[in-house]
Amino acid sequence: MSKYNVVLIPGDGTGPELAQATRRVIDSLGLDIGWTVMEAGECAIEKYKTPLPENVLDAIRTNGLALKGPITTPVGSGFRSVNVELRKRLDLYACLRPCKSYAGVRSKYDKIDLVIVRENTEDLYAGIEFKAKTEEAGEVASLCEKLSKKAIRPGSAISIKPISEEGSRRIVKFAFEYALKNNRRKVTAVHKANIMKYTDGLFLEVARDVARAYSGKIEFEDRIVDNMCMQLVQKPEDYDVLVLPNLYGDIISDLAAGLVGGLGVAPGANVGDKAAVFEPTHGSAPKYKGMNKVNPVALILSGMLMLKHIGQDAAADRLEKAVASVIEEGKDVTYDMKKDRGDKTAVGTAEMADAIIKKIKAGH
Repeated sequence: MSKYNVVLIPGDGTGPELAQATRRVIDSLGLDIGWTVMEAGECAIEKYKTPLPENVLDAIRTNGLALKGPITTPVGSGFRSVNVELRKRLDLYACLRPCKSYAGVRSKYDKIDLVIVRENTEDLYAGIEFKAKTEEAGEVASLCEKLSKKAIRPGSAISIKPISEEGSRRIVKFAFEYALKNNRRKVTAVHKANIMKYTDGLFLEVARDVARAYSGKIEFEDRIVDNMCMQLVQKPEDYDVLVLPNLYGDIISDLAAGLVGGLGVAPGANVGDKAAVFEPTHGSAPKYKGMNKVNPVALILSGMLMLKHIGQDAAADRLEKAVASVIEEGKDVTYDMKKDRGDKTAVGTAEMADAIIKKIKAGH
């Protein structure tokens, strides 16, 4: 048995090409990694009658690690998103999204180095919704009016926004522990507690309480979410690690990705106490399937996060430096990383992976 056993989920669309490229890059580091390839997404439906078979969940629980390509959630699958269901079933409560500038990536900003820590299990994404003009929505509206003395307009659709002390405490603690381990200087809690006084108010109250345990080690502050959006556009260099409830985290993580050149260079991780799934934040791009065309960097950097997670920091640094070197040179990169997307010198997914492997072996 290998020292590290990883469940590899190639995914849909361009996912298998990206997964193959990433596997080759990670293997070139010479670590003792064993791969268990599992099917999830559209490719699994015919065989298993579900896009997320139980054997995939069982394998991740057993190994504790998974690297996943992008997955397309088919309509009528029984749940809204394979990705969301994975997080829910495995209690992967922390979504980690580093957003870092790499020389050679087209962006209006440089020297960005932000880490978004998003709570994954609560808030408006808990999936507690009631369809407009249904009996259930009417009952919820009536109960809300009775308890709050505030009327909900007839015919409304209703979503519930649960935020708990337990959920808030563990995500804020995760952010501070990440900051300590990775030599970060500051954690900023992002909220709308001025309006959402009981839900976001609880999140902020818990964040302040957790921050006291790290006083003198990690700086702490809080920002209202709308102001945070403006601040990130105006002076992103003032911020470091951001910790947010689910909805704000989803929005801010894409904003931060935009600061560094887009989702093509944005890795991601979903981490729980017993398992972690590493994945790019972009979609499966089915129109490019089988064309050896798309950028593998986001999934490769997600693999870098996986290496850090298992304590292979030196190997992770070698991988990141090789990726950064290839991007900065700008020669062996995919079309989207060229100054002109029609540049005929652009290489394919596999060839960009080859260039990164060459850098790794050369010690760059």
